[in-house]
Formats: sequence, C-alpha cells, structure tokens
Amino acid sequence: MLRFKVAKEAFSRKAVPVNEPKERPSEYFGKYVFNREKMFKYLPKKTYEAVIEAIDNSTPLSREVADSVAAGMRKWALEMGATHYTHWFHPLTDGTAEKHDSFIEHDGKGGVVEEFSGKLLIQQEPDASSFPNGGIRNTFEARGYSAWDISSPAFILDKTLCIPTIFISYTGESLDYKTPLLKALNSVNKAATAVCGYFDKNVKHVYSYLGWEQEYFLVDESLYAARPDLVLTGRTLMGHESAKNQQLEDHYFGAIPSRVEAFMQDLEIECHMLGIPVKTCHNEVAPNQFEVAPIFEETNLANDHNLLLMSVMREVARRHNFFSTKNHSKELTDRGSIITGRWGQIPAYCFLLRGKPRKRIYNLSHL
Repeated sequence: MLRFKVAKEAFSRKAVPVNEPKERPSEYFGKYVFNREKMFKYLPKKTYEAVIEAIDNSTPLSREVADSVAAGMRKWALEMGATHYTHWFHPLTDGTAEKHDSFIEHDGKGGVVEEFSGKLLIQQEPDASSFPNGGIRNTFEARGYSAWDISSPAFILDKTLCIPTIFISYTGESLDYKTPLLKALNSVNKAATAVCGYFDKNVKHVYSYLGWEQEYFLVDESLYAARPDLVLTGRTLMGHESAKNQQLEDHYFGAIPSRVEAFMQDLEIECHMLGIPVKTCHNEVAPNQFEVAPIFEETNLANDHNLLLMSVMREVARRHNFFSTKNHSKELTDRGSIITGRWGQIPAYCFLLRGKPRKRIYNLSHL
C-alpha cells in the first residue's frame, strides 16, 4: 500500500515555479563571487595590483596586503548580507567541509564590532583528527591547518563567505584533494614550460584548463523516502535491475520532463550567480539520468566548481521535491539496482601559454 501511495503522490506532482531574474545571465553572472571585478572595486589600487600579480605569477603577499584584502572582502560580504565566514576545503570525504565563524570581535567596551583580519583570511586551524587523515593517529599530529588558495575566488553561499583553502596536517601531509591537485598543476607547469621553451623562449607559464561533466539521477522524494536503502546509503541495495537501463537509447537527448526542466533552470540560475559557467543540460541514456556541463575553466577552479555544484544541486533538488544521487553506476548495478549514475571529470586539457608578449601557440595545445 505504501508503494502505491507514494507512486500516486509522485505522479501527481507538478513543476515547481522558478523565480527567474529580470536581468540577463551576463548581468548576474558571478553576483556572489569576489572576482577581479569586485576586487577592483573594493580593494585599493596597490592591493589589487599585488593580488593580481600573486594570482598570475605566484608572487608572495605581505601581511599588509592580506589585511587590506580581508578588509575589502569583509566590506563586500557584509553589503551582500553575509553574517559568517568559513575556510572551505575538500577533506578526504568526497565532499566539502566548512566551519562557520561570525565576523564579530570584542570592541573592549562590552560590545562587539565586525572585523576580519588578514590573519583569519590566510590561515586557520580546523580540527583534523576527526577527518580521514591517512593513518595519523596522534591527535596533535593530525591537527589540521587550512591555508587560503588565492587562485580560487571567494564566494557567498547563503549568508556565509566561503574562502577556498588547502588542508594539511601539523606534519605537512596533505589531508585534502586540493593540495595534491595544486602540486600536480605546478609540476605540469614546470614540465610543459620547459618543453615550450624549445619552441618559444618567451613562454613563462603554462595554464591547464579542464572541462568536466556531472551526470546525476533524480528520484522523487516520496519514492526516495519509501526506500530505506536509498535513505541510509544513497544507493539501491534491493530490487532487480530494470529491463532497460543503459539500453534505453530513446531517453538520450529526449524531451526533458517539465519537473526536471524547472529543476535544471533553477540550478543553472544558482550556478551562474556563483560564477559556475554551466552551459549544457540534457537527458542521459538511462531512465531518470541527466547531465550538466560547464564551459572549460582553469583546472583548479573547475574542480572547486564541480564540488560546489554538487552541494548546490542537493539544495535545489529539495526545492523541487527531488533527491539527487551521483553514485557510480557499477557500484549500483552490481547490486541489482534500478537506479544508476556516475560522475567524473573528463581529462580534456588544453593549455594557454603566457609570455611577453602575451600569445597563444595553438600547435602546442595538446602536450
């Protein structure tokens, strides 16, 4: 009886109305991102130039510059309605982590004042002993440090200023996915720059760009609530494989259901406001399988945006009475699942070469 009831409820749902902005996407894109446009507006000229130089050429920042950046970032965040800030990092949990702190500090008169210093911007000490830490057992050794990743812009999610950071242990081990990625990008830069030197001595740096895609499944929340395996594990552990799953080619690129189309539209708007350049949405092969993909971006930023999108997707799905799952298809179908899904990053890399004078060498685009 329960299954008939939830099935009836699921089929009776209508598409949730989407509040579309009156502006064009080009006008609200990056609204909640402290990008270069915001930096130019809220930072002093010398501070802005120092930050851009650090981003483009990996030059170090002084404490004075960090304090100036923090002041400008706080002013922008408060004007946007933010009440807290967090160091946003990628622990070994296949997700993101954040510890929210308010901007308030004692004013010495029994009250508080909104403050945010360069010290808080650059480094913090979230506890790492409760995160996966690669076998480091002593609590003092597993103590974690988060450090500002200047190459990825801060953004506001809900009412929290999120500052992308790396996450390392007291003894220097990487406790996240971002640190190894940045090390790998640095190695690629050094090796590729050396190769490019044989063709053009003016090449000083090689940037890696990445295009990812996010495949996912949407399940009505009523059907989801009736499946304890989905609720507890996020995947199906009971049932039988559907008669047609990946063989259902007529679903691929087919007409998008109205509820799903509303969800996609809402997700796209949210992503654009967070600076995620989502461009493509379509039906995938299996029933209830869909895909979203953005324009290529710098690899580190693209990785941050992929993780951010997965978080935003869960929230938007709830607004549309859906549960979204992104588990790997093989983990599901081997257990006789009727719901399959996968997500991943396509290793579609191209390289932009920067030198003096600035130029692109297209015959070296695939190294």
